Amino acid sequence: MKWLLNIIGTSIGKKLMMAVTGLSFCFFLLIHLIGNLAIYGGKDAFTTYAERLHSLGLIITISEWGLLLFAIIHILFGVNLFYENLVARPARYSVKKSAGGSSLGSATMPYTGFILLLFIVFHLFNFHFADKSNQTIFQIIVNTFARPGYVIIYVVAVLVAAIHISHGFWSAFQTIGANHPKYMPFIRGASIIYSLIIGIGFGFIPLYILLVS
Repeated sequence: MKWLLNIIGTSIGKKLMMAVTGLSFCFFLLIHLIGNLAIYGGKDAFTTYAERLHSLGLIITISEWGLLLFAIIHILFGVNLFYENLVARPARYSVKKSAGGSSLGSATMPYTGFILLLFIVFHLFNFHFADKSNQTIFQIIVNTFARPGYVIIYVVAVLVAAIHISHGFWSAFQTIGANHPKYMPFIRGASIIYSLIIGIGFGFIPLYILLVS
């Protein structure tokens, strides 16, 4: 246990924890998106999906607590690394130069991460913790996205998520050791494709409900 704490106490260890938890969230987002595609099948299809999901009972409960734990780890280490970087560079360069490999995703990681944290809380209160005693989750979704303001918030949020993922996905693989000239171009390309899938996949759902339902 002491060796694990010693590793986690280093910058490399913190980045490894960020990478593992980040990739776990990427996997969750993909599974979550696949499940949400049932919305295009209408009320019955989505209700059936939701009922089957909740019938898993203990598995879902353990998964939710696991995601919460991973979120706490990801946030704490992310904040800590951000603070360490600020301390290491207390003064800005008089002439800011663009580093090799710099992108919108890499330059805005702490800020997009903070926006996503706010959005996740907002999302949970709108759906997960919503009163379901007199309405189904399908009705809650339809009623929520019948309001253009909510649609704008959700579309902007998933675009922010796509920007965050566009860098975080390949960076996580690099951190865990997949930094090889032969594989990294493919991983970078896959990162962009995956971020587009998440951004378009989740972003189109509220637009579809607003315009069609």
